[in-house]
Amino acid sequence: MPQTDIDIIHIFLNAGIVVQLVLLLLLFFSITSWAIILIKMRYIGKAYKESAQFIDFFWKSRDLSNAFVKAKQLDASPIARIFRMGYLELKKLSQSGLSVSMPLPSASDTPSLGTKTSGIENVKRTLRRAINTEMTRLTQMVPFLATTGNTTPFIGLFGTVWGIMHSFRSIGLKGSANLAVVAPGISEALIATAAGLAVAIPAVIAFNYFNQKIRVIESELQSFSADFLNIVERDILRIERRKS
Repeated sequence: MPQTDIDIIHIFLNAGIVVQLVLLLLLFFSITSWAIILIKMRYIGKAYKESAQFIDFFWKSRDLSNAFVKAKQLDASPIARIFRMGYLELKKLSQSGLSVSMPLPSASDTPSLGTKTSGIENVKRTLRRAINTEMTRLTQMVPFLATTGNTTPFIGLFGTVWGIMHSFRSIGLKGSANLAVVAPGISEALIATAAGLAVAIPAVIAFNYFNQKIRVIESELQSFSADFLNIVERDILRIERRKS
């Protein structure tokens, strides 16, 4: 294994300038991709964990203000962040003269939020904006993995073609096709091909993995938003029935 590492370094140092640039470009893609993979794994992992904690606390809580305090403690949770936005919008409605109380409803006693339909539309818009913001945050940097998976095999292929061209040029200059003449160019070509695939494969796997995780979080965001609005709208309908 140590000898293999030395051979690769030796081949790189003795490769043509074009192949060296190709390998350096692939190295840049590899380092950047792995940095993104590690960052997103940590970020999405915390998002999953804290979102589960918040949802559990939210449905056990009897008061939105308590849920808001908990949401502020779980800053890595996208669901907690969209709840904070919705809660703050309800507070604005309360301060604008609407009677907004903050306890969560239960089957036996549904307390009143007392908001008007126009106020609910404001809450809906706020939640939609919050979800869009969270999706932008979740998908940030992930497209680079797709770019890496799509482009690096072709970059490696370019290095391969260039290495083979170099081999044919050496044959023409030397007037011989023995192994000593063609081996350096073929080695460059094989390394460029292998490097392109080695960079692309982890990037594609990670891109598909993160996409699946992000779709799950998006579904949870939509579900929580709908549940939160149902709580508010159900209370409004109850109040309107009382008034009628």
